[in-house]
Amino acid sequence: MHFYRSLRPIAAMTFDLDDTLYDNRPVISRTAKETHAFLQAYHPALNEFSPLQYQQLRDSLLEQEPDIYHDVSEWRRRAVELAMLNSGLSASEAEKGSRAVMAHFAHWRSQIEVPAETHSTLAALAAKIPLVAITNGNAEPHLFGLDKYFKFILRAGPHGRAKPYHDMYHLAAEKLNLPLHSILHVGDDLTTDVAGAVRCGMQACWINLHHHNLMQASDSRLLPTLEISQLASLTALL
Repeated sequence: MHFYRSLRPIAAMTFDLDDTLYDNRPVISRTAKETHAFLQAYHPALNEFSPLQYQQLRDSLLEQEPDIYHDVSEWRRRAVELAMLNSGLSASEAEKGSRAVMAHFAHWRSQIEVPAETHSTLAALAAKIPLVAITNGNAEPHLFGLDKYFKFILRAGPHGRAKPYHDMYHLAAEKLNLPLHSILHVGDDLTTDVAGAVRCGMQACWINLHHHNLMQASDSRLLPTLEISQLASLTALL
């Protein structure tokens, strides 16, 4: 545990989900493959639709509607809907089909193996202070057993712009009825989690699971309050 700023009393903690509380990389890889296979099998006209074509549709949507970036689920659904429209399906068929694909996506997206350390750490912390999840992603914590530790869950899109924008950080403080400086945000990303939290007035804990050097990291913009390499270290702060 390394401290870079003075730690103020902690009244609550907020947590990033993906790659902070579990390894998200294999989940995303498997989900992408399963979802694309489902899309190709959905209609004969989509049999040859490639991942590259899908990515091109996503890029096109982002260029035309930059704010779609803040809701990754709707961004994905709209790209699938476009693929279906371009393949000759009617508007109603494409809308229905895109939701079927997203339901399949949601199933695989939440097939997550949560480490025992995460469960024990969150349980210990939740017994002492309120915990909140703040995510840019679209995993569903209730499907892999993490929702029980959080007072509420905020996600980009429905609850504001994606981190590092301040929307969800401010909303968390408002819903907790706490000043921003009394909340410690924990996350793995130096831009969205650390810089985002610090800029809005929160304290920030960088969880450095891959032993990177903060002083050499290309995405390091602001110093966190502290750095840890194991989630369980958080219990020593209370």
